Amino acid sequence: MKLNCEKLNYPRTLLVGLAFLSICAFWQMYDNIVPLILTRTFRMNETASGAIMAADNVLALFLLPFFGALSDRTETRLGKRMPFILFGTVCALALMNLLPLLDNGYAAAPDTFKTAAFVVVLGLLLVAMGVYRSPAVALMPDVTVKPLRSKANAIINLMGAAGGIIILGLGIVFGTGKAANALMSYTLFFSIVAGIMLVSLLVFMLFVKEPQWASEMAAESERLGLEQSDEDENAGDRKLSKAEFISLMLILFSVVFWYMGYNAVTSKYSVYAGSVLNKDYNTTLLIANAAAIVSYLPIGLLSSKFGRKKMILTGVVVLAGSFLAASFLRSNSPAMLMNVLFATAGIGWATINVNSYPMVVELSRGSNVGRYTGFYYTASMAAQVVTPVLSGVFLDIKFTTLFPYATVFVILAFFTMLPVRHGDARPAAKQTMLDGLGGGD
Repeated sequence: MKLNCEKLNYPRTLLVGLAFLSICAFWQMYDNIVPLILTRTFRMNETASGAIMAADNVLALFLLPFFGALSDRTETRLGKRMPFILFGTVCALALMNLLPLLDNGYAAAPDTFKTAAFVVVLGLLLVAMGVYRSPAVALMPDVTVKPLRSKANAIINLMGAAGGIIILGLGIVFGTGKAANALMSYTLFFSIVAGIMLVSLLVFMLFVKEPQWASEMAAESERLGLEQSDEDENAGDRKLSKAEFISLMLILFSVVFWYMGYNAVTSKYSVYAGSVLNKDYNTTLLIANAAAIVSYLPIGLLSSKFGRKKMILTGVVVLAGSFLAASFLRSNSPAMLMNVLFATAGIGWATINVNSYPMVVELSRGSNVGRYTGFYYTASMAAQVVTPVLSGVFLDIKFTTLFPYATVFVILAFFTMLPVRHGDARPAAKQTMLDGLGGGD
């Protein structure tokens, strides 16, 4: 199946997206369940709980750029990225299934050693996820020519959102968001999530042909003259111009700020929903993910017309407005209003997410996509180091500060994104409605 610069290879991109589905399924479970275990089983306050999750993220802060750059320099029969995806996923599957065992053990007989063991396993688990997160995301640009990368990124995000929805649906079935199940055993729940990740990995390894697809992409890029200047200038060593560097820094600061807001909500909402709203967190988060999936196509069409930067700014406004309105929700608020706000938050986040990573990768060259992927995830993980602790401090003072906190940081992202001048290339004319999926290139 040959590449065509005018039309994205959707089946191929869907297969590449299986790795991201696995990643997002894991993080949806992790963000929802681990805070519940820390606060309910281990009886930690929000600051201590946030500090433990942030300490795990410190490891990823260094691992993501390291393994992204390392995969750039790796050459194996399987390719550059696939060895990391295979090894990291297998290790994560083994480690994640230890968590419910330690949780159950502590619930039966509290012990300081079991608390320490739980925290250590969390750290090792994040190391395993850090091994393959950047390589998995970098695989898409490796096998997709530049003019199609935003379209491909929309498909990758669809796969990730699907992984999140699956986990939220399981949460509804298992009742993980019900107060009556505060001390439930998560053994079966974690096992099913591990099974989903394992099946995704098996299909991925069987059908993704990284070396062949990367070779075809390189040949197509050379034919179109997209990488010729890179080769002439030793692309991997080429430094950004001052204007490009400033734009890169501004984009990365924007990533930090919107993740500061967004991750505070995703990592604390499972506790917040029960404490403030008296609602099952699974339903509202599922609605947010479903709204994101439905919105990807129209977002792609609008991005193709108006460009990445304008769509990101629009998404930031929508997300900040949704969080601001959610600040006033309480247990007696209409359920429909809550659902609408989470749907608009999902749309806002999808608008940001589809366009932000391609803006960073657009500034890379063919030989250092993994490095720039690492930059992107370093920024997002830096936010996730700080925000669980910082938001936890505010929540310990007053629980209703969660959404105002998130609103402030998302608004800051608007002002750092506004001066960006690079990374917003535009696509060739589209042939079909689906060819617009993913935004401007």
